[in-house]
Amino acid sequence: MNHHPNSLQRFLHRFLILKPVSAFLTRALQPLDEAALHLTRGRHTVTELVGLPIIELDTFGARTGLRRSHPLVGLMDGDKIALIGSNFGRAHHPAWVHNLRARPECVVHFGRRSANYLARQVEGEERARYWNLALEYYKGYALYEERAAPRKISVWILEPIVAPS
Repeated sequence: MNHHPNSLQRFLHRFLILKPVSAFLTRALQPLDEAALHLTRGRHTVTELVGLPIIELDTFGARTGLRRSHPLVGLMDGDKIALIGSNFGRAHHPAWVHNLRARPECVVHFGRRSANYLARQVEGEERARYWNLALEYYKGYALYEERAAPRKISVWILEPIVAPS
């Protein structure tokens, strides 16, 4: 279940969207989150401190086919998960976007649980709905969208793969 950031965490968000901070986070945040996940056996990340819900997404490399792990903000919507391909407003899409385009099957880890999902990029009204949900959690996405222009930040939905009964 998603919990919206509290007032202190929303205050910290204003600091996180500063261009030099975002530039630092593009290089440092994933390794820090990965280390925290390892040390806490998959239960916690650094990003959680600012009130953003984190999942660990396993994709398969677009070129190599090798399994890649990405700690990401994952916004729950029932049994679906929304992902925002902001890449901190950089000019190119994050690697996980390329991986999902090549092979939409993925695995999501939530703490000690894992499940298989199928990813799809959303557009139109569905994209607008999930984009607005993301902005409820982190207003910085709007600034990232400006910085990324003309690249359109991709919005993805992960839907569980249900095994046939």
